[in-house]
Amino acid sequence: MRSIALSVLLFIPILAFAQKKSSTPDLVRYVNPMIGTAKMGHTYPGATVPFGMVQLSPDTDTIPYEVNGKYNKDVYKYCAGYQYDDKTIVGFSHTHFSGTGHSDLGDFLIAPTSGKLQLNPGTADIPESGYRSAFSHKNEVAEPAYYKVKLDDHNILAELTASNRVGMHQYTFPKSDEAHIILDLMSGIYNYDGKTTWTFVRVENDTLITGYRQTNGWARTRTVYFAMSFSKPFHQYGNQDFAEAQVYKGFWRKFDQTKNFPEFAGKKIRAYFDFKTEEGEKIKIKFALSPVSTEGALANMKAEIPHWDFERVKREGQAAWNKELSKVVVDAGKDDLVNFYTAMYHSFLGPTTYMDVDGRYRGIDMNVHQADGFTNYTSFSLWDTYRALHPLFNILQPARNNDMIKSMLAHYDQSVHKMLPVWSHYANENWCMIGYHSVPVIADAVMKGNGNFDANRALDACVQTARTRYYDGLEYYMDMGYVPEDKNGSSVSKTLEYAYDDWCIAQMARKLNRQDIYEEFSKRAESYKNVYDSKSGFMRPKLSDGTWKKEFDPLDTHGQGFIEGNSWNYSLYVPHDPAQMIAMMGGKTRFAQHLDSLFTMELPDKYFENTEDITREGIIGNYVHGNEPSHHVPFLYNWTDQPWKTQERTRMVLKAMYKPTVDGLGGNDDFGQMSAWYIFSALGFYPVAPGSDQYAITSPAIKSATINLENGKTFTIDVKSQSDKNVYVQKMELNGKPVNRTYLTHDEIMNGGKIIFYMGSKPNKKFFSVAP
Repeated sequence: MRSIALSVLLFIPILAFAQKKSSTPDLVRYVNPMIGTAKMGHTYPGATVPFGMVQLSPDTDTIPYEVNGKYNKDVYKYCAGYQYDDKTIVGFSHTHFSGTGHSDLGDFLIAPTSGKLQLNPGTADIPESGYRSAFSHKNEVAEPAYYKVKLDDHNILAELTASNRVGMHQYTFPKSDEAHIILDLMSGIYNYDGKTTWTFVRVENDTLITGYRQTNGWARTRTVYFAMSFSKPFHQYGNQDFAEAQVYKGFWRKFDQTKNFPEFAGKKIRAYFDFKTEEGEKIKIKFALSPVSTEGALANMKAEIPHWDFERVKREGQAAWNKELSKVVVDAGKDDLVNFYTAMYHSFLGPTTYMDVDGRYRGIDMNVHQADGFTNYTSFSLWDTYRALHPLFNILQPARNNDMIKSMLAHYDQSVHKMLPVWSHYANENWCMIGYHSVPVIADAVMKGNGNFDANRALDACVQTARTRYYDGLEYYMDMGYVPEDKNGSSVSKTLEYAYDDWCIAQMARKLNRQDIYEEFSKRAESYKNVYDSKSGFMRPKLSDGTWKKEFDPLDTHGQGFIEGNSWNYSLYVPHDPAQMIAMMGGKTRFAQHLDSLFTMELPDKYFENTEDITREGIIGNYVHGNEPSHHVPFLYNWTDQPWKTQERTRMVLKAMYKPTVDGLGGNDDFGQMSAWYIFSALGFYPVAPGSDQYAITSPAIKSATINLENGKTFTIDVKSQSDKNVYVQKMELNGKPVNRTYLTHDEIMNGGKIIFYMGSKPNKKFFSVAP
């Protein structure tokens, strides 16, 4: 993995936390938004606030989703719009996903230019052929809520900041009679011909533009409204529609709509606004979004940024980040601090706000709804984030997580399928990935006492979702106890994940005294046993006649009944019943040897060379940390007689998979799941089975940490003799009393107190006598 010196990444030297006296320490300095912008991380470096609706960030190319009618594999690099190795910037768009393995968005790209007007973006190899510009990382700065870069071809300094719903641009121009601001309404991420179905623009006056954009992409029916305000009047404007001419033009044909005409519409529009500038003159733009209307966008702008003070917006945005980052104050080495707070930053990028300041939002039924007493959120990457991100929120962001669940329940109410979200964004369900993983998010909150929603109503929604027979093989799973591979693909993965989700439903039902539901879903939760082949020792695909699928290769990621993983990794996916899984696989000693093999064997390239989501950088042996299904695996040693190997493995993974460099993530960050894994593991505990109140103990990678809880209490972690060599826990004390079990409970954390880890260079094999 290519290493990039920290100095290149504009790292500010560390100050010891002990010297800090402010109630809110300046933790923004430790965040490097460039981490993960190279290779597989799929993060973006631009300006946003915690859980903000606007993600104002540079896009570095215009790679299309398809070429000659076929999927273009190169587009996968641009899920977040930005790739560090690119030499040009096309412009700055207002919506981005962080770390995902599929994409959408990239709405409303703005490109400042000078000189001859060009309305084509040009190409990366000949940037001067269009409005894009070459740039250098030497002239690039990325901080929370702030981004700056010099656009070399136009001699323009671009600066970006943001509030929740409004992006603010500041462009410093050279002296020019030909200064332009281009608004590209056809640009987008994962773009293709026909993705933009319609755009509409009104020029309200010489400083205010409003309109909307409709797209058919990952979200097939998505409409985003905007209001765009300039700090200086433009002296002329125009647009060009790059779509093929329509046969029917109506009576709009009587006008020349291409220049100085105050409204225009079309499928492939690029608009421009012209200025005359003095040397060093700054033109500022406020760009507000709304899911409801242009009126809503204007109200958002007036409420959040009613002024033109760019530095104030930046300052307020960074203050918001410091408030969120200070929920955990850690003491650690230089690189570990950068990794930790960048992971915090990435974990708090989403889900994102999806409503106007007045609480109105567009629902999945395409109607406008009013959020009553909660913030409505969108972009739920649940196959990824149920594992660690939402459990992290139950500790660090319980109020927000509560609102996210209320957003999921609103989705359920509006759904014609009466299903909770699977992977949803911008008033759309896109059905990405498998399982019904809203369930563990809801169950985790209910079981941990974090929910002021109606728990019985939430349980009913979970049950209804899990009984939707026509969803992704569920009819077979419900009738046969497994998904048969000849009837529905990725059958083993689905069976295993359905079983876990069903266990979560059972736990809720037991807590709520719903005995009939508890019994039904406890039985369903044992379905993982139906796809375990005792002869091979692996989970494997079964056919509808009850026989095993032939030609089985547990190392292969294709055609073997699994999604984004192989049988070696997925066979360990029984997070709700590790003890029974271990017994089924031959007992503790044999199972520990099996885990050892996973981490030490060599996985040949042929097994993942055609898999987008898995690359060599994300693999240790055959353990695939660069994708989610294995994230609980290092902690399974805690259920054997060798729990010290969990400590050894997690410390190894932290060092191998997370680095303070642009290519420092071993896989897609997946909306914060990879980062949440880092935070939990570095603190010394991890939620193996969300829906349980227990966290598996591991080896802390920090010297100390204070978790500032929303309930006003603090939970302190003190690590004695922590070092790269002293990775083994010798003993623990919780609130002054010895603890020799391999888990902490949620209440022990939320009640406040102090845990002390005593570390050493060799395992204490007599410690940790009590398994979860």
